[in-house]
Amino acid sequence: MKYNFFKRQVMKSQAGMTLIEILIALTLISLMGTFIAGKVFDSLEEGRVKSANIQMKSLESLLKDFRRKCNFYPTTEMGLDSLINKPSGGRECKNYPPNGFIDADEIPLDPWDMEYVYTSDGKTYNIMSYGNDNEEGGEGFAADIYLRDNK
Repeated sequence: MKYNFFKRQVMKSQAGMTLIEILIALTLISLMGTFIAGKVFDSLEEGRVKSANIQMKSLESLLKDFRRKCNFYPTTEMGLDSLINKPSGGRECKNYPPNGFIDADEIPLDPWDMEYVYTSDGKTYNIMSYGNDNEEGGEGFAADIYLRDNK
């Protein structure tokens, strides 16, 4: 065999991968993708739960403003809508601001695009989101998220 100084000798060897090697590589990539996708999904759901808590704290602050002005919390019948529009039924709030307590047309929805559940007897209140399953009860990310008046 002659070697040329300027040319390399091409060795005859198998170039590429066998079918088994390709299948093993694809399996490993799929397993890693599944693991990573699961972690990303969990992070998104954790973010939604935190967002629901933040929104409920904001609603709590507005409810406390309502109570300072009106001397009572809106009842269940009045609902959270009373933070936007002056309640027409039930107890009267004489100091209700002309533009309401929120500069918005509607109460924000929870991170799963559902309305918050508000209950109140006028003295205490509860705000709740049903979580990602939109049903009462549940575990994990489907668990209900509560914010209660701490009286």
